Amino acid sequence: MAVTIDNTPDTLAPAASGLRKIAVRSIAWLQAGPMMLVFALFFLLPLVLVVIVSVWDYNEYEMIPAFSFRGYTDTFEGCVANLPELCTILKTYLKTLKLCLLTWGLTLLIGFWVAYFLAFHVRSKTWQIVLSLLCTIPFWTSNVIRMIAWIPLLGRNGLVNQGLIGAGVVNKPVEWLLFSEFSVVLALVHLFTFFMVVPIFNSMIRIDKRLIEAAYDAGASGWQTLVNIIIPLAKPGIVIGSIFVITIVMGDFVTIGVMGGQQIASAGKIIESRLSALQFPAAAANAVILLGITVLIISALTRIVDVRKEL
Repeated sequence: MAVTIDNTPDTLAPAASGLRKIAVRSIAWLQAGPMMLVFALFFLLPLVLVVIVSVWDYNEYEMIPAFSFRGYTDTFEGCVANLPELCTILKTYLKTLKLCLLTWGLTLLIGFWVAYFLAFHVRSKTWQIVLSLLCTIPFWTSNVIRMIAWIPLLGRNGLVNQGLIGAGVVNKPVEWLLFSEFSVVLALVHLFTFFMVVPIFNSMIRIDKRLIEAAYDAGASGWQTLVNIIIPLAKPGIVIGSIFVITIVMGDFVTIGVMGGQQIASAGKIIESRLSALQFPAAAANAVILLGITVLIISALTRIVDVRKEL
């Protein structure tokens, strides 16, 4: 009995492999689909609408759906003519940047050392978790309550002034403790330091402790170890925390308004006042300008370290 061997290529295997690849891709798209839909509906679509409205015309009573840069020209009206003196809008944006940079610097300083303490001085994982959760306790109440809580402490008859007068440090209440840049920055740092602590701690906890031990064995001082090992390896967390803080503070107007006694202008306050006046194209134009400034800052930060590669 003769046995025949079929030497024809198996065409089913490539087809099955192709079907498996299609199925894997389909599953991946199905998994990402809901999040992409939410992102498109609640981020991309509103952003596109804001950009479109920013180039509409308007008057005191209505929006006019006609292409116009009036929202932008009205925003910077008189800025060129008054040079070298800065116009009000530029002063306001510079003031917002100043408050943002002060808040960023202080939250970075405080957040870095809190994260450093949790990562390298708290040996127990349990205690690291417990202390990290304790940092979230202030977030159990609203930002408004935590912000307003400073007013009884910093006011003319507040606890701080009474303590200073009682100790003989000053003879009369210190006026700049409340409704000033000091109180605004203090409240912002109190509200947003946690957004700096978490990403920096997450980066530090991943640092191999053997690198630090090797540095000490090689004769490096604590400062050299911090500068040459810990800070470079914690850069992703620093950048992410900085992005969180900067993006929140740049658009904040409630904290600046309340703690500044409605005496300190901000970019967010400009947008809010335009909306109150029903000048929606002007408000949208200011929102686009603020978004552009924030994106430039974030782009500069991400050039320091590629977060996607480091994480």
